[in-house]
Amino acid sequence: MKEDLSLQRWSGVDVDTNAIESNTRHLVEQSAPSSVWAVVKANGYGHGAITVSRAAVAGGASGLAVALVQEAVELRHAGIESRILVLSDQPHEQYETLLDANAEVMVYRSESIDTLGAVAQQRGVIARVHLKVDTGMRRVGAEPSSAEALIARIQQHPNLQLVGVATHFATADIPGHPGIAQQSDEFASVISLVEPDIEIHMANSAAALSVPDSRHTYVRAGIALYGIDPSTEVTLDRDVFSAALRWWARVSYVKVVEAREHVSYGWRYQTTRCTRLATIPVGYADGVPRRWSEVGGVVLIGARRRPVVGIVTMDQLVVDLGPEDASDPIDIGDEVVLIGRQGNEQLTVEEWAERLGTIGYEIVCQISGRVPRRAVGLPTEQS
Repeated sequence: MKEDLSLQRWSGVDVDTNAIESNTRHLVEQSAPSSVWAVVKANGYGHGAITVSRAAVAGGASGLAVALVQEAVELRHAGIESRILVLSDQPHEQYETLLDANAEVMVYRSESIDTLGAVAQQRGVIARVHLKVDTGMRRVGAEPSSAEALIARIQQHPNLQLVGVATHFATADIPGHPGIAQQSDEFASVISLVEPDIEIHMANSAAALSVPDSRHTYVRAGIALYGIDPSTEVTLDRDVFSAALRWWARVSYVKVVEAREHVSYGWRYQTTRCTRLATIPVGYADGVPRRWSEVGGVVLIGARRRPVVGIVTMDQLVVDLGPEDASDPIDIGDEVVLIGRQGNEQLTVEEWAERLGTIGYEIVCQISGRVPRRAVGLPTEQS
């Protein structure tokens, strides 16, 4: 068997499948009687789509949701048999592949409905579709005023089956925002057009946690599955939900430099004392923002917070360890934690997001594919 050289790299992401399974189970309990579909697009929000899918299904997820046909195919090739929903319409030339993967798909254009129906008829299969309605996101979806005609169009095709009707919140992560009620009211007018056996779904993680009335047939839960807060205003109960991702590296080099030495490109940082600098073999090509030092970015080494200094380069970053200290020995090969716990200290995805003025979703999704993922905790690690 050929050795996987990526596993020898001095950086990796550990994904706690126990946490994902437990988080899913808690969402299932909180959302009942609605069921939960796990959103595993974007490589499972950077955690590894196959690993996450298996853990989420083990935790009670009734289905999986992805963004691309290719993502559905990846799950099928891994032997995952759960229902899979592709969350937006796809290029028409991918319809055959979508049907071969036995995936369901959101539709919202008459041209797509007709084309998908024709492809399904040619292949002698029934395509399962969900009508996506735009109630305020203004991204994709049919206008509510056209929903009745599109429903009829789907039902007229002998090889199309209308499985569900869906919409997506734009402001569920802002409790009390008037857009929540406005979108719910718009969607209610569409729900009234379909039979009781049609699946209805609109809630994301934030809505599933904070807008009980939005829980219909099922909720589409993403970020909460991974133990990450949907927003600063909709946060997870840390007695219940656990972060699943831990990003680590190793010290690759240590040197002592004098005061007033410049560090990294552009010489934007200068030492103020004789100090030790540690090089860590991860950079912006791995998902550490180039400006991480400029927003107060730190890492954990020896269970202590250490400041990142100088511009983060493509493959490496530099950390100031402080003056030489016999009580604080740091050497090549020592563990570095970028996200996660080390000793009594912890760096969270939420802290990264706050420092960078963004959201947790972006932090984990930007960890690049060249950082190897390793599942820990459950038999799903075979993935």
